[in-house]
Amino acid sequence: RGGACADSGGKMASTAAGKQRIPKVAKVKNKAPAEVQITAEQLLREAKERELELLPPPPQQKITDVEELNDYKLRKRKTFEDNIRKNRTVISNWIKYAQWEESLKEIQRARSIYERALDVDYRNVTLWLKYAEMEMKNRQVNHARNIWDRAITTLPRVNQFWYKYTYMEEMLGNVAGSRQVFERWMEWQPEEQAWHSYINFELRYKEVDRARSIYERYILSRAWVKVSILAALVLVHPEVKNWIKYARFEEKHSYFAHARKVYERAVEFFGEEHMDEHLYVAFAKFEENQKEFERVRVIYKYALDRIPKQDAQNLFKNYTIFEKKFGDRRGIEDIIVSKRRFQYEEEVKANPHNYDAWFDYLRLVESDTDAETVREVYERAIANVPPIQEKRHWKRYIYLWINYALYEELEAKASKRTRQVYQACLELLPHKKFTFAKMWLLYAQFEIRQKNLPLARRALGTSIGKCPKNKLFKGYIELELQLREFDRCRKLYEKFLEFAPENCTSWIKFAELETILGDIDRARAIYELAISQPRLDMPEV
Repeated sequence: RGGACADSGGKMASTAAGKQRIPKVAKVKNKAPAEVQITAEQLLREAKERELELLPPPPQQKITDVEELNDYKLRKRKTFEDNIRKNRTVISNWIKYAQWEESLKEIQRARSIYERALDVDYRNVTLWLKYAEMEMKNRQVNHARNIWDRAITTLPRVNQFWYKYTYMEEMLGNVAGSRQVFERWMEWQPEEQAWHSYINFELRYKEVDRARSIYERYILSRAWVKVSILAALVLVHPEVKNWIKYARFEEKHSYFAHARKVYERAVEFFGEEHMDEHLYVAFAKFEENQKEFERVRVIYKYALDRIPKQDAQNLFKNYTIFEKKFGDRRGIEDIIVSKRRFQYEEEVKANPHNYDAWFDYLRLVESDTDAETVREVYERAIANVPPIQEKRHWKRYIYLWINYALYEELEAKASKRTRQVYQACLELLPHKKFTFAKMWLLYAQFEIRQKNLPLARRALGTSIGKCPKNKLFKGYIELELQLREFDRCRKLYEKFLEFAPENCTSWIKFAELETILGDIDRARAIYELAISQPRLDMPEV
């Protein structure tokens, strides 16, 4: 029993010790959210800030003798070498190492480090630049030249090397050497800025002829380009802006004849296939500065006739400004007309069946251009026949034909062409579905003005035969009345009343005609016949 008590006593002691080890978790009484909320981002930021605050500054080392200095150098070199050994391709480690050696005036060691780094990565631009800058900083001119030479030979497409090399030579006063480097560079057909740097270099030393020869090489420079399996010799810088810069260079140095020649060569060089408005604007402005106003006008007109209108907005604008400054009223009007013409062209191109745009365009053309141009526009307009054979769609279109015929008769004085226009229009109309009496009557009136009565009668007779209408009968009767052909009038009234017996006005007019002619019995008979008709539109009349 004593052993059992001892065991139970031991268990109780161990549980009591266990209970003592477990900390009591404090119960949260107030579970409401705090007034000021803190985000995770704020916590992280504060932690980072405090970490920076707590960092102790590195101890300052004071080196007092040579042994300590050598020991410090050894430690630093070991650190740098270890870093390089860990990762040879990180060039920043090499540069830091070389710069540290340079700060100790150990140029030979720094040079050795740069050479080792170049063995690792000779294509690294920064490495070459730092190496050359170190040599230049320490006035090692020949060493620097050697490095620049190696750099431009290894990486000839890195323009920074060439710029720095030429700048160094120029700063040293070695103009011939700098020119030689530029010449080597130009053999690689570099970008535009390189050529301009060379030109500006020559101009700094007043070498205008040399600069001119460089411009000549620049605008006509060619290079071999691989096309599929073949190689082709192509122009490197054929842009318009380069020709303009060349011409302005000549103008700036008062070689005006040379400048004009450059512009003329440029116009010839680009031809009519690759015309650019900027070239012509620059050429015109040059001639304007030389007070050659007629030449300016010719240049603008030549360009506007050949460049598509949508690509010539700037050209239009400059030509307008020029005419306002130096031209007469007629010149300004010409420009405005050509501008409006372009707008109308765009409108009719967008919607060929927009007859209102055609009317405006034709009005503009008629007021300003020759007969052939007007006819061409009219022909283009009348070619846009309405797609649906309904009269309401043709009402605007028919006036194109009427205006065309009136233009030929009154403005162009071409009666033969007028007749052709009327006949073509009348052939085009679908008379079985609908017709335009106005067109027939206008044609008949035209023939009478031409003293060609048989043709007028034939036209009106054809119209009554093909598509009889009240308006046609009335027009024909009125014509015959004016000609005092009363028998023809009677026949026409008879035809008219056969066509429309319910038309009271026609009966009355026929009876009035007989009354005027003094034939009362015929008039009475006509009235009797009229009121006996089964259908009348206005019987009370």
